Amino acid sequence: MASRKVQQGLVLGMSTAAFTICFMVWMMFAVLGVPIKELLQLNETQFGLLASTPVLTGSLVRLPLGMLTDRFGGRIVFFVLMLVCVLPLYLISQATEYWQFLVLGLFVGLAGGSFSVGIAYVAKWFDASNQGLAMGIFGAGNAGSALTKFVAPAIIAAASWQMVPKVYSAIMFVTALLFWFFSYDNKTHRVADGVSLAEQLKTLKDPRVWRYCQYYSIVFGGYVALALWMTRYYVQEYDFSLQGAALLAACFSLPGGVLRAIGGWMSDRWGAHSVTWWVMWVSWICLFILSYPQTDFTVHTVDGPRTFHIGLNAWMFTALMFVMGISWAFGKASVFKYISDEFPDRMGAVSGIVGLAGGLGGFVLPILFGALVDLTGVRSSCFMLMYGVVWVSLIWMYFSEVRKTPVMGTGSSAPMSSAS
Repeated sequence: MASRKVQQGLVLGMSTAAFTICFMVWMMFAVLGVPIKELLQLNETQFGLLASTPVLTGSLVRLPLGMLTDRFGGRIVFFVLMLVCVLPLYLISQATEYWQFLVLGLFVGLAGGSFSVGIAYVAKWFDASNQGLAMGIFGAGNAGSALTKFVAPAIIAAASWQMVPKVYSAIMFVTALLFWFFSYDNKTHRVADGVSLAEQLKTLKDPRVWRYCQYYSIVFGGYVALALWMTRYYVQEYDFSLQGAALLAACFSLPGGVLRAIGGWMSDRWGAHSVTWWVMWVSWICLFILSYPQTDFTVHTVDGPRTFHIGLNAWMFTALMFVMGISWAFGKASVFKYISDEFPDRMGAVSGIVGLAGGLGGFVLPILFGALVDLTGVRSSCFMLMYGVVWVSLIWMYFSEVRKTPVMGTGSSAPMSSAS
């Protein structure tokens, strides 16, 4: 029998690897959707629905999967979840109609529910002093969003778009087997059999849970939505090829995933409240600049009319997205530090509902992005929408937490926990 330290390392390592592959599959339509859009002649709203359909089921199943993890343990739930996704993933390569892609996307989206399984599974193997770092390392599996932007375009260039789901289904199957053979189960981590469903859900009446849902709908829901949207945005706004657009889109997706571990460490060090507060402000500033559309205006001068252009070029745009990706990586970790501090015995249920809220944000936002482009013709309208959401969240956070708390606290994760 391996020592506890070895077991911790293998559980964390295999869970992170499995989550990375699940997230890669979950974000597949960020790249795959581009050739499918051209094949089926979809408008922007239809493309947004196609890209976000997997996010819907991945969001809705997070709460029940989190509760199943509390009851039966993360190892078996994670393993079965990955196996269930293999066949529908392969069948995408055979789809020819829009409705077929939508239906299969719903089944493939189950992979997105792996987060609430893995976060509860990993957290229970570590004590409170390094739980934030462990959850941050696991959450770095969000980098699967960037991984799919490297892998999928290469497969499409070498073969065809139909080869992408075939390769991904094989990768998912192998990953499931490796996870099963190199991970461990600890029955003491499970919720007692006598704990009812109502008791597991009781903590959801706590207003703090809903506040954390709001935060996560930005730092995760916004991340998922923009990760799905950016490849197409670069193609249309800046006229990049699919491969070039996917590479630049990864400049947002990659730091938004791999730097989550640093956010976990920061939350352990300074508290989830302080980290989340500054993440919101950085997001607000970046989105304000990103919202400004490409604009030409004419000024009547003494020498006649002069036309000026204001707008972000591709490199400034990418730099701002990179900064925002970093801040959201920190924010994703800090929100779950709140949860591990405040609800250590209900991690599965609470992380499930918070993850559900974040995932629903990732589902609804791409559809709204497409609708706004169809209605206004302004591509940067997606950032205008996100700017408004962050502004509302900053106001809520100020009145619920910041107003009565030092901006740089001494490590308290939920300063108003007793009064919220």
